[in-house]
Amino acid sequence: MSKWKIYTKTGDKGKTALIGGTRVPKYDIRIEAYGTVDELNAYVGLLRDQDIDDHSKAVLLEIQDRLFTMESALAADGRPLKNPLPVLDAEDVALLEKEMDVMNESLPELTAFILPGGHPVVSYCHIARTVCRRAERLTIKMNEQYPVDPVNIRYLNRLSDYLFVLARKFSKDLGATESLWKPRV
Repeated sequence: MSKWKIYTKTGDKGKTALIGGTRVPKYDIRIEAYGTVDELNAYVGLLRDQDIDDHSKAVLLEIQDRLFTMESALAADGRPLKNPLPVLDAEDVALLEKEMDVMNESLPELTAFILPGGHPVVSYCHIARTVCRRAERLTIKMNEQYPVDPVNIRYLNRLSDYLFVLARKFSKDLGATESLWKPRV
């Protein structure tokens, strides 16, 4: 039995293959989009590895699974495949909305912008949120050339909101201070 090697050497000249076989430059918008979703997935994993409640860990694990699903969709070249790829659906977006609604019930009213920070766990949420916004921008840009299922864009939009609310929840749970932005005018 031969071992699977992580390196293939096929990308040594600056190109990589999409799902379906099309080779594109490593700076292709599709690579940028799914690569940024992969970066987001790594930050969500870092967040999940923190000392947080089990329910949040379970939701974050589900989010990581959905992000892998999205990565495969963004990496597909549109050619017919022998085996279909998994897809996101409206229920995935609804889960994020439901989770935000539950968390918001116990949070103080938001009256100003919040400066990221206050506790490392809260900061990890905000880092993941900003990477999510970048992934969303790149996916929208990709959609101008290569059609993207709209649920993927909705999911990224809702996920960044979820990560913001999660940061607020963790601030409360951990007794961290939310620093409100007070603009100098």
